[in-house]
Parts: sequence; C-alpha cells; structure tokens
Amino acid sequence: MTTTTLSSKGQVIIPKQIRAVRHWEPGQELEVVELEEGVLLKPRSMFPTMKVEEVAGCLAYQGPAKSLADMEEAVRKGALESNRDRG
Repeated sequence: MTTTTLSSKGQVIIPKQIRAVRHWEPGQELEVVELEEGVLLKPRSMFPTMKVEEVAGCLAYQGPAKSLADMEEAVRKGALESNRDRG
C-alpha cells in the first residue's frame, strides 16, 4: 500500500506511479467526493454531462430526409475511402 502525508496547508501529494497509471498531468482537475470510509478523487470531465435533447439539434441537416439505406451507403463509402487512404 502506498501512503502520503497531509501538509500543513491541507495538500496531499499523489504518488508519481498512481498519476502515471491514471494519466494525470499537472493541471488535471479532480472532483473530491466525501464517502463514509474516506475521500475519493476522480478526474473531472472536460465536458459537462448533457442530455441528447440538449444537443440533438446542434448539427441540423438542411434538406430532404435520408433513408436508412442512404445512411448505410454513406457509411460504406466512407469506410472504403478510409481503407484506401491507409494503404
């Protein structure tokens, strides 16, 4: 088990090995969650949690509705182009 010490300013150093495994770099914002048995630190999300209804219209399509077959064909063409670009 790894231990650390609380400083007189209330600061705690998270050991380098743990920061490396978690990919936490300087400036990483952490949420502090108080639990009955201690404190949990977890990375703060870069993006706020949103509902589908809040973002569904942000890329509005102007034109006639596309069928499922049209969408599948567009995905197929995109996959072929992507594979061609790699080779």
